[in-house]
Amino acid sequence: MTVHPTTPDALAAHVVEHVLDVPGRCRVLVDGAAPLRPSQLADALVEPLRAAGRPVVRVRADDFLRPASVRYEHGRHDPDAYLEDRLDVGALAREVLDPFGVDGTYLPTLWDPVRDRATRAARARAGERAVLVLDGELLLGRWLDADLAVHLTVRPATLARRLGPDRVWQLPAFARYEDEVAPQDVADVVARVDDPRHPALVVR
Repeated sequence: MTVHPTTPDALAAHVVEHVLDVPGRCRVLVDGAAPLRPSQLADALVEPLRAAGRPVVRVRADDFLRPASVRYEHGRHDPDAYLEDRLDVGALAREVLDPFGVDGTYLPTLWDPVRDRATRAARARAGERAVLVLDGELLLGRWLDADLAVHLTVRPATLARRLGPDRVWQLPAFARYEDEVAPQDVADVVARVDDPRHPALVVR
């Protein structure tokens, strides 16, 4: 395994190159703890892909969380629940990733976690060469069907610092994720972002 320093723009361009190698519709997962800003990388893919002639659909895993009664059944600071109960994986597969791969249909949002109720969003349809870019935490190893998986990683000490005192309770969830899923081995593209201004590509 080798590490190649890069830049945020070059990292996005690298991912775009991989996407453009996929014929037809493409489903991209951008996975990483929220403080590592996977949404920022996901957003950075949109314009380059559109410039290359590929329509883009942006979906956020945080719009597919389970109701608060399920997420917080064991309290608001339970790391195992954060890993296992937070995301409605079945809905994300059933309403977004699976149908998008078949005919381009998808549900853009399902649940509003702030108001804790369904968004009642209407289904949409994308064209044959569209790219669906989904960002979120703890996405890999869940049997979500995707054509390209990107994982952002940092050293444990960096993650603890980025999470801060209010979210440090989540560390065991991410430690379990590393041990049980090994996202750096599962993902197609892995980038270390200990310094977000100077990411590094991990090449196996």
